[in-house]
Amino acid sequence: MVVHDTAVTGPHLSDSAPTPVREVEVAVIGGGVGGIGLAVALRRRGIEDFVVLERGNDFGGTWRDNTYPGAACDVPSHLYSFSFDHNPDWSQSFSTQPEIQDYILGVAERHDIREKFSFDHELIAADWDESTSRWMLATTRGPISAKVVVSAMGALCEPNMPDIEGLDRFDGPVFHSAQWDHTIDLAQKRVAVIGTGASAIQIVPAIASTVAHLDVFQRTAPWIFPRLLRKYSTVERFAFRRVPGLTSAFRSILYLLREIYAIVLIKFPPATVGLGLIAAVKMRIEVRDRALRARVTPEYRVGCQRMLSSNEYYPALGRENVDVVTSGIAGVQKDSIVTADGTVRLADAIVVATGFRITDSPAFDLFRGRAGRTLAELYAERGVSAYKGTAVAGFPNMFVILGPNSGLGYSSAIYMIESQIEYIVDAVAAVQDQQIASVEVRPEVQERYNSDLQRKMSKSVWVTGGCRSWFLDSTGRNVALWPDFSFRFRRQLRTFDIESYDVVQHAESLTAGVSATPGSLR
Repeated sequence: MVVHDTAVTGPHLSDSAPTPVREVEVAVIGGGVGGIGLAVALRRRGIEDFVVLERGNDFGGTWRDNTYPGAACDVPSHLYSFSFDHNPDWSQSFSTQPEIQDYILGVAERHDIREKFSFDHELIAADWDESTSRWMLATTRGPISAKVVVSAMGALCEPNMPDIEGLDRFDGPVFHSAQWDHTIDLAQKRVAVIGTGASAIQIVPAIASTVAHLDVFQRTAPWIFPRLLRKYSTVERFAFRRVPGLTSAFRSILYLLREIYAIVLIKFPPATVGLGLIAAVKMRIEVRDRALRARVTPEYRVGCQRMLSSNEYYPALGRENVDVVTSGIAGVQKDSIVTADGTVRLADAIVVATGFRITDSPAFDLFRGRAGRTLAELYAERGVSAYKGTAVAGFPNMFVILGPNSGLGYSSAIYMIESQIEYIVDAVAAVQDQQIASVEVRPEVQERYNSDLQRKMSKSVWVTGGCRSWFLDSTGRNVALWPDFSFRFRRQLRTFDIESYDVVQHAESLTAGVSATPGSLR
């Protein structure tokens, strides 16, 4: 890392006095799973001139921040881990947040990457400078100039707070599930949980037995499946540790089993009838009250929204101190919530479990590409899209981890993250080795890619299932999920296809006769 005493100017940086600029080859934004995996991969490739900016105080991202009661993963433990760092010591088939966070910290320690991370360091803005072919980053610790920028902020980084009249005037504590206030003791209090998504179905059973009363405000009922949770025995963990190849083989089995969901959800949606039968039988066994069962029965096809798993949620809803409220929220008063039917429900605390801002993330406002346009402005005009979920036309030398249509509705996000990391590291190496000033995916390539992607998506249950979900943007397009087998995504990102990019070389490399791999050369 080189420090230059140069003045920094631009719309987001103060020009009142010269400020030292830190220069790096690669700046990574986000210290969660994506940032950690990329840091390890860059060092393995021999690329050392990079920094990872993390606004929090440690590694972990989503798994550091989401500490609500009952927080756990819905992907099998041995699959929800890096391929280069297996964990033979998972305690159970689906791990809790503390165990996953411990694993993440262990990965960072074992691969000695802490020195590359700058914590409590937040990005304020990132502007592409055409004259230097570099990104100028305004941060809370001063400006940084980077040849390549990678957003590893993830999709679950910005909590979604609902626009409810009077919520800001409530006298008691109000907090989002991703910002759990552990100083608040909910025992023997009247608590309202707004939302019935992935976080809510974990929170509700975790607090139902200790609160005085719990109102669960449900807008859309979720389909819930059995959670095949079990503890791993000492013998099993010993075998995972000592038997060569066992963890890899077990991961492969879990992976293949999860890929079956792609057939059902994407290739042949009518098969979701079988999944619906499983969920319906589970509901009938666990929800004996007919009126309650009617309220929690979804009106859309299984898989249209995220499929959830829990063995405790339905029993918790059946407790005497728990009510499921299906009437919409009209407003919040200082000590209560008023529903659309006029009912006033007293509350001492409100837990907001309404997910994250996926298709309209505030992070989109941070990155300003060619012609001074932000990602948010570009997406507002053309819709949320990217090339291979990783590059966006108009934003040279910039890559995204878990960008548009790179999420999975049925398996491990880490598999997709590692696929993108391989592609990005290959791109960074190409930029260095071929003395390239900038690479930018060509607009027609991105458009053609997304047309094909949406054509595949149109057959999936996420589009045909009859529901509204956070997968969809304002136009009704699914911009969150990958509509195919995950191994096909990995195959697409196996190597950096520079021929799909406009390539600008440094003047000195052109003079020296250095040529880029075929592409649009400028």
